Amino acid sequence: MGVILAPILDGKLDAWKQWATELNGSNDLKDLNSRYGLTKHEAWLAHTPSGAAVIAIHEGPGSDVFMQKLAESGNEFDNRFKAKLLELHGMDINQPPPGPMPERMIGG
Repeated sequence: MGVILAPILDGKLDAWKQWATELNGSNDLKDLNSRYGLTKHEAWLAHTPSGAAVIAIHEGPGSDVFMQKLAESGNEFDNRFKAKLLELHGMDINQPPPGPMPERMIGG
């Protein structure tokens, strides 16, 4: 399972909500999940003292390599998806930040 915490950039909350509405149940997202072996792909909106953030999870056989494969993809929808991550979160998955991925501390 992959977990991502992504703050929403200042002034981008409404645009993020619109994008989430567009993605919810879309055939493009279903296709993305199918292509990458994801059986579950959810995003949760959190309001924190530091601002809005998204907690995204993805599960399935391809979840461990999903972000790497997405970064390498030239698929038209994938490119739009990556552009939205950059626009709304400042996340350039083509150049991931240094450091480890989140580590599960409780659960099993």
